[in-house]
Amino acid sequence: MNLPNRLTLARILLVPVFLTVVTLQVPYGNYIALALFLFGAGTDALDGYLARKHRQETRWGKLMDPLADKLLVSAALISLVELGRIPGWAAMIIIGRELAVTGLRTFLAGEGTVIPASFLGKIKTVTQIVAIAALFLQPVPYHPAAFSFGNLAMTAAVVLTVWSGVDYFTLWWTQIKEGDD
Repeated sequence: MNLPNRLTLARILLVPVFLTVVTLQVPYGNYIALALFLFGAGTDALDGYLARKHRQETRWGKLMDPLADKLLVSAALISLVELGRIPGWAAMIIIGRELAVTGLRTFLAGEGTVIPASFLGKIKTVTQIVAIAALFLQPVPYHPAAFSFGNLAMTAAVVLTVWSGVDYFTLWWTQIKEGDD
């Protein structure tokens, strides 16, 4: 197994550790959870870079890398709901979009079309990571009208999540219709 794939696997294995830290509410747990989350997010950027640079892209990596990302982000969002930092609807919008776009990619891959990550999708991901990180440091619940950095970042993440999801489906609608005939 090459290094990029090991980093992806490490990110997957990090999720239960992250959830344990959040669930047990250990001393300084928010900081530890934040460090684990940011480490996982960093491995996402690093594994893709290394795979492309060293031409080590594999089918396993192409399948598992996005899954690892979604597991980590979903675990963080669900944890923030559990901690009362964000409402369930915000987490559900983000997780729902991730599942919908994954379904779109899977459907079109079956038709022989690979959907690359869009620039808007990359901005969405960075915004989600920033929002999640800020909310782990924020001791008060999310409220869209409250002007804390975490709240503003999460509001931006939800908006960009919806926007990028609509963008993907709009861009690829012709191929969806052709594949459905």
